Amino acid sequence: MRISEAKADDVPGLARLLWLNGCDQEPEQQAVDAFAAELGQWWDARDGSHVAYVAREDAAGIVGMAWVALVPRVPRPGMLSRMSADIQSVFVLPEQRGRGIGSALVQAAADHAVRLGSLHVTVHSGSKAVPVYERLGFASSRQLLQRYPDSRV
Repeated sequence: MRISEAKADDVPGLARLLWLNGCDQEPEQQAVDAFAAELGQWWDARDGSHVAYVAREDAAGIVGMAWVALVPRVPRPGMLSRMSADIQSVFVLPEQRGRGIGSALVQAAADHAVRLGSLHVTVHSGSKAVPVYERLGFASSRQLLQRYPDSRV
């Protein structure tokens, strides 16, 4: 297995994994080929705001992915380049799970964010994956809060 930063020619494989990861959640699922075309347009316009890492197996091709969204922060005196990062859309094909692929992908994405100067890296995880993220150094924080769209002030 090899972990590497995804390139433009990986978009169809990424689209397939995103489609597989969400196909049971979307009521009107579009065909994977149509989604791949839209993802390709989005990829071309993203301007470095999102970076994907992929896991490749020689015979199976792309078997897993992890994305990191990079968000510029407001500068502070002496710190013009501030950034935050969020790990997103981690998915490994079911038949490939349990081999550390997801952990390796998350580690690669988080390391990328830190190399670019991210002050912190967050993740919004499903309950089953929390122990995996904790083993990778993620921890709950009292200062990181969420507000949902239907919340009233």
